[in-house]
Amino acid sequence: MYRIIRKPHQRTKNKWCIYPMYDWTHGESDYIEQVSHSLCSLEFVAHRELYEWFVNQIYQETRIKPKQREFARLNLSYTVTSKRKLAQLVEEKIVNGWDDPRMPTLSGLRRRGYTPESIRKFCDMLGVAKRENLIEIALLEFCVREHLNAIAPRVMGVVNPLKLIIINYPKGEEEWLEAENNPEEAQKTFRKVPFSRELYIEKEDFREVANRKFFRLKLGGEVRLKNAYIIKAEKVIKDEQGEVVEIYCTYDPKSKSRSGTEESLRKVKGTIHWVSITHALEVEINNYDHLFQYPKPDTCEGGFTMALNPQSLLKSKAFVEPSLNGAKAGDKFQFQRTGYFCVDIDSTKDHLVFNKTVGLRDSWSKININQTLE
Repeated sequence: MYRIIRKPHQRTKNKWCIYPMYDWTHGESDYIEQVSHSLCSLEFVAHRELYEWFVNQIYQETRIKPKQREFARLNLSYTVTSKRKLAQLVEEKIVNGWDDPRMPTLSGLRRRGYTPESIRKFCDMLGVAKRENLIEIALLEFCVREHLNAIAPRVMGVVNPLKLIIINYPKGEEEWLEAENNPEEAQKTFRKVPFSRELYIEKEDFREVANRKFFRLKLGGEVRLKNAYIIKAEKVIKDEQGEVVEIYCTYDPKSKSRSGTEESLRKVKGTIHWVSITHALEVEINNYDHLFQYPKPDTCEGGFTMALNPQSLLKSKAFVEPSLNGAKAGDKFQFQRTGYFCVDIDSTKDHLVFNKTVGLRDSWSKININQTLE
């Protein structure tokens, strides 16, 4: 029931040297505070008999009798949820505090861009289990991806820029094009995005030579610039290493999106996003990956820290459309064709920092979501 330790207590000093054991304190405290149910993880099953015995010794029929109930821990793949181990990550500065976006804490998930609705849906889908199992983190990512798809405004951001010049677009000219904020909205809203002669596109959206399954931009090929015009790649400029650094294109001035012309209705197989170089905002991107390399870090030989992923955080620069100027910490966006991003608390008025919440598709697991719940 208790231990006698003859050492000064931080508050009572030497006045009281009797310290109650957990099994006694647990039930007594719940009864005094009138807790109806004490929810514990499965390792406390063996303690329930003592819990109930101590409660029965002081129970009065006019008061609530607490009950202990046990359930399985929520074990997520590629992470740990033990408070002791999470504290070790913080104390050893492996992560940047309890709200590090790689941490499985509410503050960490919030900073990364997870919404309360997505976390509640995740918990609802899992329910309460009596058997220990490993839940694929892909299920949590599915929940936040689904919610952000419904609420996050779409914007254009280029994370791996390649310069594109439209040679037949007038120098010094610009126009502001209409772009839809979120196609999932019941009431459609639009914003204006600037278009000019020089643009950034993603490097991955261009190939000099491509097979028939590549529907993005290639030499001699056409694509539509989202919300803008159809362009055709005419030639490239390369650096000393043979890397393409500039693409020269022509555009069809009659193919403007939503203009209603015959040319605007012409179908091309690929549509890519872009930003105007003159108007683009340079921002910092925190690209987060799983904190651990293996699904079960606790089983790693040498301890869970041996499973740490050295590339769990990669920083990069990106260019985004000017509508993001003034975005506040916690604001969430879909960078079209890239993923979902959240403005970080480290952002300033002149320097925006975005945390990558989740990609548009799951690149870590090919599992069926339903298999996770079996």
